[in-house]
Amino acid sequence: MSRAVDWARFRRRRLFTEIAIVLGVSLGASAVYSVVNLIGRLTAETALADQTATINGSLSDRAWLDLTYQLLAIFFDLVPVALAFYLLAISGGNPFRRIGFDAKKPVSDLGRGLLLVLVIGVPGIALYFVGRALGFTVNVVPAPLDTYWWTTPILILSALRAALQEELIVVGYLFTRLRQIGWGKGRSSSPPPCCAAATTSTQGIGPFFGNVVMGVVFGWCYWRWGRVMPLVIAHWIIDIASFVGYAWALATFPSLF
Repeated sequence: MSRAVDWARFRRRRLFTEIAIVLGVSLGASAVYSVVNLIGRLTAETALADQTATINGSLSDRAWLDLTYQLLAIFFDLVPVALAFYLLAISGGNPFRRIGFDAKKPVSDLGRGLLLVLVIGVPGIALYFVGRALGFTVNVVPAPLDTYWWTTPILILSALRAALQEELIVVGYLFTRLRQIGWGKGRSSSPPPCCAAATTSTQGIGPFFGNVVMGVVFGWCYWRWGRVMPLVIAHWIIDIASFVGYAWALATFPSLF
C-alpha cells in the first residue's frame, strides 16, 4: 500500500514538473511577459486608450530576411506543440485520438467550429470597440496587407500557429495532464483560460477578459465534445479575421476606426 501511495505521489510530481516545463517553453513565457507589459502600460503616464500595440509587425526592412524571420518564428513556436504530442505519446496511446485532433469527424468539427466563431468571434469584435470607447483597450495596429506578396499568407499561417499553440497545448495537453493528476472538471478548467488570456493582456483589460471568457467556453466545449479540432478551427478563423480582416477593414473603412 505504501509503495502504491509513493508511486502515485511521484507520478503527480513528475506530471506537475512536466506541465511547468511545457508551459515554460511555450505560452507560459509569453503570458508572463504580457502581464508585465500590461502592468507597464497601466502605470505609464500615457492613458491606456492612447497607447498602441502592433500585431504581426515586420521583423526586418529587407523582404527576404523578413520572410525568413517570420517562417522561422512560426516553425520554432510550433516545436513545443510537437513536444506536447511526444510526451502524450510516450505515456501511452495515440495522442491525436486522445485529444480529438484528427479527421475522424470533419463535418461535425467544422460545424462546431463555425458555431464557436459566431458565439465567440462576433462578441469579441464588439468587446474590442467597447473597450476602445471606454478607454481600457489599447489601439491595435495590424500589419498592412500590401507590404509584400507573401504578407497575407504569412498572417494566415500566424493565425494557424496561434490556434495550434493555444488549443493543443493549453486545452488538449493541459486538460489531459490535469485529469491524470486527479483534478476534477471544475478545478482543471481554471488554469487553461487564464494562461491563454494572459498572452493577450498586452492589448489591454478588454482583450484579457474577452480571452478568459473564450477560454472558459472552449474548455467547456472540450469537456463536452472530447475533441480539440473544433476549437482549433474556430480559433484559426477568429485569428484570420483579427490579423487579415481587421487590417482590410482598417484600410477600407478608416473612418470607422
